[in-house]
Amino acid sequence: MEKTAVIIDNGSSFTRAGFAGQKKPTFVLRTMSLHPSCPGAIWETPCHLTPAESRIGFATEPRTYPLKHGVIVDWDSMENLWSHLFFCGLKALPEEHPVLMTDSPSCPTTNREKVAEVLFETFRVPALHVSNTGFLSLCAYGRITGLAVEAGAGVSHVTSVCLGQTWREATYRLDVAGCFLSNYLHNLLMKSSNVPPVLKALKKTTVIQLKKQCCYVSMDYEGDLQDQARHHPAGFRTPDGHWITLHKERFCCPEPLFQPKLLNQSSPGLHLLTFQSLQKVPDHCRRDVMGNVVLSGGSSMFPGFPERMCLELNALFHGTDCQIKLLATPERGMAAWAGGSMTASLNSFQHMWMGKGEYKEHGAEYVHTKFQ
Repeated sequence: MEKTAVIIDNGSSFTRAGFAGQKKPTFVLRTMSLHPSCPGAIWETPCHLTPAESRIGFATEPRTYPLKHGVIVDWDSMENLWSHLFFCGLKALPEEHPVLMTDSPSCPTTNREKVAEVLFETFRVPALHVSNTGFLSLCAYGRITGLAVEAGAGVSHVTSVCLGQTWREATYRLDVAGCFLSNYLHNLLMKSSNVPPVLKALKKTTVIQLKKQCCYVSMDYEGDLQDQARHHPAGFRTPDGHWITLHKERFCCPEPLFQPKLLNQSSPGLHLLTFQSLQKVPDHCRRDVMGNVVLSGGSSMFPGFPERMCLELNALFHGTDCQIKLLATPERGMAAWAGGSMTASLNSFQHMWMGKGEYKEHGAEYVHTKFQ
């Protein structure tokens, strides 16, 4: 390809975009519906302001979200957002750049067909590749075999991969993620003794910032819950100058990732889904997969999350000769994008593109043949 590929990672909360070979995306946009006349600049943030998520304010109306649980549900809004991304954010002509687009491990197969149709027909890109975020998260760690535990904003996934091949039957989805945890934190605070009128008026962005700055994962949830001496209060000053003190809410907030029943969900927690996924991996590569469990996504960034995952998994495999090796980099919040950037810049990847000619000859359904 003559022009550098554009990498787009569509998240439920943020869409990240940049060019292949870069370590960080060029722009991060809130994944919200944009009015066609809206100037793109109000939705964008240069990535050097990372963590951008804690500093971008929510725009005024409309506040609708084109993705739900990681799946595109409003294609018109998504097309408009991609348009802002290309022309206002990246200042790149889409017809000149191949595009690597991520998709969620639990996306319906028709999602990839629609992505191909929109990118080739509307944006006229010269080539396209659509890749599973779990696989790309592994690539960010330099692996093509392993298991990705992705905890994002709208959904969480566990995905096992053997030599680049994603095992769909070993892929699990959990509808506990960042936005649910933010709401849960707000509810916990409303039940506490903290000034309720102040708490009731908290904006969503303030709750998210509060969650990111103050919350952590407990190593012994039940013990910490019962023993108030283990509660470590933390103060947080709201933008309007009020102080909020968090006690047990600090470690209660992320606990549903391990105990979804706290959010009235019957699904097993992420550690149990990881265990179940490993049981379904073929025998010949299970040991390699177990030795490369990687963390990805913004909701994996809670202090204590890697240690708790490791603790829970080792307990589940206690008495066996299996050894869990868990990898967690400080940049794991955007691992899927970084993996895409790394992959698309490799010479060995260049035959993996689906070209415009292939699309015209075979149609959008060819994505299922081209991208296994």
